[in-house]
Amino acid sequence: MSSSLGSGDSLKKLCIIFMGTPDFAVASLQHLIHDEQRVVAVVTAPDKPAGRGMELRSSPVKDFAVGAGIPLLQPANLKDEGFIEHLRSLSPDLLVVVAFRMLPEAVWKAARIGTVNLHASLLPQYRGAAPINWALINGEKTTGVTTFFINHEIDTGEILFRRETEILPEDTAGTLHDRLKTMGAQLLVKTVNAISSGAYTAQPQSSLKIAGPQKPAPKIRREDCRIHWNDPVEKIHNLIRGMSPHPAAWSELSGENRVIPLKIFRTEPLKESHSLLCGTLVTDGRTFLKVAAGDGFINIIEIQQSGKKMLNVREFLRGFQEIGNYRFPGE
Repeated sequence: MSSSLGSGDSLKKLCIIFMGTPDFAVASLQHLIHDEQRVVAVVTAPDKPAGRGMELRSSPVKDFAVGAGIPLLQPANLKDEGFIEHLRSLSPDLLVVVAFRMLPEAVWKAARIGTVNLHASLLPQYRGAAPINWALINGEKTTGVTTFFINHEIDTGEILFRRETEILPEDTAGTLHDRLKTMGAQLLVKTVNAISSGAYTAQPQSSLKIAGPQKPAPKIRREDCRIHWNDPVEKIHNLIRGMSPHPAAWSELSGENRVIPLKIFRTEPLKESHSLLCGTLVTDGRTFLKVAAGDGFINIIEIQQSGKKMLNVREFLRGFQEIGNYRFPGE
């Protein structure tokens, strides 16, 4: 689909409503403001109770919007007629969505041109809520960001622009998230300017050739984060880095009368033959902690006991003198 903007549209900034909630979306909003785009309102999630005191906390996008003096909307229900009428009353040319909820049709059709979404993968691969995590979990070597027009089905709309990046061996979900949020923000500004000038062509995802099967990126569940120690070491290592720092891969140390939940954040895969039961700990009690896996060992570098802070393995072992009496579950 090519643009249908007239020549007059290229001479003025579009009227934009921005929708987003987490830190990933803040970079995009910052870049739009820095590029002097006309953002007339920001839509974000309602404040929610969080932390041990369950105090109300605002979203990162709200904090930025308030600081920048941008009018703010926090609808509890996106289908609320009053909210939808408010959107329409602003006469938006374009809605821009980054890391937000699924929109009802009445919302994404509220703008004159349409609604653009930024997604943290090279669509059509990794459609869904957690593309960064799943790309790492699956051991991908490349990923990227995509801008596209929203339609009825999640992450299936016509593509505007894509940008690719290498996934580095040392990447975690945290480092890749930070790199993609900046890349995505830059791509979003390019997209908005292209739409404003009419210099774009929207490409159906079905026209793009992808290597291998299409892979989804569903919401991460707690069970997805569980480490299975009988798996190959590369699979375990990719799971851990794909969940680090959030939501974090986990397992449970089992002793004679105690089970200790642990989160593991950073590891090194060691392919070595052994005859140990998977989940068996190998340690000198001071400097290293390895776990027997399907085809080698997982060398643990950073770890966290439930209710305590994250530690490097030396700090962890200093406070866990009885480590030799425990093992992880495995076959």
